[in-house]
Amino acid sequence: MKKKALIISISSIITIIIIISTSIYLLLFSKPFNINNSTFIYIDEDDSADSVFAKIELNLHPKSMTGIKFLSRIKGYEKRIYTGAYKIDAGTTTFEAFKKLESGRQTPVRLIVPSVRTMDRLASKISKQIMADSASIANLLNDSSYIAGLGYDRSSLPALFIPNTYEVYWNMTAENFIKRMIRENKNFWNTERKAKAEAIGMTTTEVCTLASIVDEETANNKEKPVVAGLYINRLKIGMPLQADPTVKFSLQDFGLRRILFKHLETDSPYNTYKHAGLPPGPIRIASVEGINSVLNYSKHNFLYMCAKEDFSGTHNFASNLNEHNINARKYQKALNRRNIK
Repeated sequence: MKKKALIISISSIITIIIIISTSIYLLLFSKPFNINNSTFIYIDEDDSADSVFAKIELNLHPKSMTGIKFLSRIKGYEKRIYTGAYKIDAGTTTFEAFKKLESGRQTPVRLIVPSVRTMDRLASKISKQIMADSASIANLLNDSSYIAGLGYDRSSLPALFIPNTYEVYWNMTAENFIKRMIRENKNFWNTERKAKAEAIGMTTTEVCTLASIVDEETANNKEKPVVAGLYINRLKIGMPLQADPTVKFSLQDFGLRRILFKHLETDSPYNTYKHAGLPPGPIRIASVEGINSVLNYSKHNFLYMCAKEDFSGTHNFASNLNEHNINARKYQKALNRRNIK
């Protein structure tokens, strides 16, 4: 009887162990997330274990949180929470998801640096893509001492940024964002591009300054080298650039559709109707297309341009003032017909 009772006890213990092992296995290696596509969980500096759990429930819609909470307790997750962006696939198991979070094995994200007109706008755009908030980014971009340490001032700073898509980690700080942009700037301005800038007689910042004007003049990439060539022709003969976008920048009125004589009298170093040569710095972050259009500008004899009367966004070009006046009258009539003031 004792032997039989022992066998029964051992069998019961084994059964219990099997049941517990099976339960733990199912708990940890099931695929609990009700998502159709890969989904990111973003963990910030002020997150606690509970707020991470809340983000998982909100974004991944798990059948159960028991497995993740169980692992969190036995591993002491609340004592060391790693910031970052963590991509979770539909087929990810509870154990795999937790290991990503616990180890800080975050997934790189795409950071799009846009061609925008102001540094505040840049800070706003970047802060929506990384952990650093807009205030921390804007504070650096407006810190004169910090900027000077980078070799820029408030006027030239837009030339630091090269619009492109970069792979970064989401928990990037404002300082690390700037460091990355410095590295990308150095990579962009390679020996070939620097040689082209030198051949034109410009620094890299001056190239970006002219490119920013070209970008504002036309969104047509095929036309940009022609516009760049026109302005370089003017610079060569000491003729004022007389670029309308610099007047808009001086006024900080980017929606201005018709430049009037009163606007041309704006007292600003950026007003290229009143001041010869390039303005003090870029009037926006120049696009790669804009920069390349200056470095590879079209060689021609055009000195004047006027927006086409069909409002296509392209221009009529002229080599003398008489031709330009004819083009200008066509455009003025088109503006009047549309009652654009």
